[in-house]
Amino acid sequence: MSRPQALSDGEVAAAVAELTHWDGDAQGIYRRLEFDSFRAAVDTVVQIAEVAEEMDHHPDLDIRYTSVRVAVVTHDAGGVTELDLELARRVDAIHPGSNDG
Repeated sequence: MSRPQALSDGEVAAAVAELTHWDGDAQGIYRRLEFDSFRAAVDTVVQIAEVAEEMDHHPDLDIRYTSVRVAVVTHDAGGVTELDLELARRVDAIHPGSNDG
């Protein structure tokens, strides 16, 4: 199996522009998800975990009461790869709401 290739700064910038809830650069992308309750935040983290396991690609998740920060980067590649962008799209499908921070 070939190792994923890191995308260029321009490729990541173009992808982040399309992933309207995400921010970041070629070193990593991130998004903050906002919820009405702690339980809703945790339930969504469980859904993200299921997708991450399916993809065998795991984000950094930081839960703060009703907020979850999702960060993705392919450490082995030294930056953002297509795998990270696919995981970001899958997170957006789980939580399509606006980005409050």
